[in-house]
Amino acid sequence: MSDLQAARVNGIRLVYRVEGDPEAPPVVLLPGRGSDHTSWDEAIGQLAASWRVYAPDLRGHGQSEWPGDYALESMRDDVVALLDHLGVQRAALVGHSLGGVVAVLIAEEYPDRVARMVLEDVPLPVPAGQPVPERPADPFPFDWAMVEQTAHQRNNPDPAWLKRLGEITAPTLVLAGGAASHLPQDQVADLAVRVPGAELVTIEAGHEIHKNRPDEFLAAVTAFLSR
Repeated sequence: MSDLQAARVNGIRLVYRVEGDPEAPPVVLLPGRGSDHTSWDEAIGQLAASWRVYAPDLRGHGQSEWPGDYALESMRDDVVALLDHLGVQRAALVGHSLGGVVAVLIAEEYPDRVARMVLEDVPLPVPAGQPVPERPADPFPFDWAMVEQTAHQRNNPDPAWLKRLGEITAPTLVLAGGAASHLPQDQVADLAVRVPGAELVTIEAGHEIHKNRPDEFLAAVTAFLSR
């Protein structure tokens, strides 16, 4: 049974979906930029059969607060504060794209909080050289300032993020989306090389593996989390 809850963490209101046995091992699902907890609809039910699953809307997304500050470090600290609120000392993190970058920053700064980590088509933290996308005319379920600020950080990442990949201690699975992804796949592979002991699995599904190939995504993730 799923439930949508809210917590006051790190100075903001964060909304999260929770599903699964409260006594099961915790897993936190972190969505990509522009997505919220509903991004995981195809996966969360099956994961909740074995894990206690938490799927937050990151700040500036969905029903969580849109405070105007969208530093990736703030998103990192929001998730850690949510774990504190939940009384969860260690959790597995599954992050897609932007959510994967947030997961990496947690694993670098708070290694004792991360039991395992799955990074789904996550960019290497090097300057991307990409323009800020044009603001669409239609309404969208996120703060456009979040897009602008995270794009700036993608183009100008803290050099320490790259250097500290080698300090990550959590067992890590890197999932690459293959040729159909817009991310440079050599960078995704390089990310796996830089994280000690990380495994790299390519699923030819494009950037959103968990949506485009949910069965293959779940097979890889559940096998890894079950070890």
